[in-house]
Amino acid sequence: MNKIKIEKIENLPARQVTFSKRRQGLFKKAGELSVLCDAEVAVIVFSSTGKLYESSSSSTKGVIARYNLHTEDGEEGDQQPPPELQLENNECMRLNKELADKILKLRQMEGQDLEELTIDELQRLENRIEGGLSRVLQAKDESIMSQIVALETKGAELTEANNQLRQRLGMLSNGDGNRASGVALESEISTDEEGGMASEFATSSTGYYGTGSSTSSLEDDSSDNTLSLKLGLPRCG
Repeated sequence: MNKIKIEKIENLPARQVTFSKRRQGLFKKAGELSVLCDAEVAVIVFSSTGKLYESSSSSTKGVIARYNLHTEDGEEGDQQPPPELQLENNECMRLNKELADKILKLRQMEGQDLEELTIDELQRLENRIEGGLSRVLQAKDESIMSQIVALETKGAELTEANNQLRQRLGMLSNGDGNRASGVALESEISTDEEGGMASEFATSSTGYYGTGSSTSSLEDDSSDNTLSLKLGLPRCG
């Protein structure tokens, strides 16, 4: 196997790909060193374009501050932090390492930073993604069915309410019809009574004044009496 010649890569795309892969590999090795040897590690990398990349077992600023403390006045310090501070630093390192691992796994689940994974690791990642996708689809189906049931229940409630309103409307309409029939019946009765009264009045009038012939006889008698008076004749009784 030919060794890769260590020199600047002139091809820009190839250089960027190599930088990305080697950077991830460097950060991974630094993390492994921190875990295996309980060491506090910080790696700072600037790309050729000036972009900053960093990785730390705890805090990059904390590591730099510690470095400055040990190299103050140009001398290497052998001072150790107090036991309490050392315990806190160790716990902080552990938590930061755990956080870094979770972030890396999350990025890998999203399809990023896969260059350093082996075939077996990629297969396990694929299985986890498929299992997670199956559970997501199942939860989605359950949520959809729950919404459908809720909508059907709501639709049944609205239908029942609509039927009740229709029944109430029908009862009100029947009540109005009965009242209208009562008013018409009273009007007919009133009309009949007025007609009867008119008929009785006409009968009474006829009986009081007599028939047409009786009226004519009275008029004739009146004429005869008037003529007798004018002639000076004795009035006939």
